[in-house]
Amino acid sequence: MKRIVLGLLAATAMTATAVAQEEVAPALLFDLGGKFDKSFNEMAYMGAEQFKEETGIEYAEFEISNDAQREQALRRFAERGRNPIVMAGFTWVEYLNKVAPDYPDVSFAIIDDSVDQPNVRSIVFKEQEGSYLVGMLAAMASETGTVGFVGGMQVPLIGKFECGYVGGVKAANPDAKVIRNYTGDTPAAWNDPTKGGEITRTQIDQGADVVYHAAGGTGVGVLQAAADAGKLGIGVDANQNYLHPGHVLTSMLKRVDVAVYSSFMDAMNGEFTYGVQNVGLAEDAVGYALDEHNAELITDEMEAAVEEAKANIISGEVEVHNFLEDNSCPYW
Repeated sequence: MKRIVLGLLAATAMTATAVAQEEVAPALLFDLGGKFDKSFNEMAYMGAEQFKEETGIEYAEFEISNDAQREQALRRFAERGRNPIVMAGFTWVEYLNKVAPDYPDVSFAIIDDSVDQPNVRSIVFKEQEGSYLVGMLAAMASETGTVGFVGGMQVPLIGKFECGYVGGVKAANPDAKVIRNYTGDTPAAWNDPTKGGEITRTQIDQGADVVYHAAGGTGVGVLQAAADAGKLGIGVDANQNYLHPGHVLTSMLKRVDVAVYSSFMDAMNGEFTYGVQNVGLAEDAVGYALDEHNAELITDEMEAAVEEAKANIISGEVEVHNFLEDNSCPYW
């Protein structure tokens, strides 16, 4: 796996932690949905596993089943000498703000949001950039001119995926229609494949022939429903092309695995820095998946168009709107 040096783009950076190699005892806390959700959590797990395989150092892990466990889990790991402690998911913010000040000698890392504490590394992604690229592919692959988007929990973070996707669709086909739905407004929305499938079938009934999900474990139902109907799905976070070969157009890759791996490795090497790291296409932190499972779905022309857009985004010639900047989207 190509390692992304996330620390190079830290918005703020402090001196490396004093954690010595022999003292490293990493821990990983998953978000709701479970570590084998085939998406966000599983990518975090893969990064931790890569670290263990390369270094021989074991890590502790915990899968929460409800929000009441979050603060307890953080404190338990900190008190037991776990360092660094990495959290997957923005829903850890409130609890990390409570716990981090009580353990100033512990290095924490949170993925998908930022926490302003001197011993916290915050890793956020430019999901809008990767979503723009798969939106272009969706529009170019669509035969009906109508595509769909299924979000998980309706929160501003997923607005980055949604808005970027619509931007890419409109860039490739200004006349395209995008049907947009969410599965809920509670954390349960991340792990409801049945509802994801129901929403997808409704979108297909309305003419959508390509459906992109940003819904965690719920997305498994989205991809299944699209495949069952002979349509195309688009995966997220992990490369989900293999789930339904020939029916997953592509997957928007979000390298959560590298975020975990780098945090563990930096701590081991005495190079753990703090502050906000905001990474996107330029760092290979987001992108789209092309492999043997979808190669026949992506024409040379489609790939060339997306690669050109990617280069233009990296150069700054094309700027993809970040929904979090103003909680609005200019593409709709």
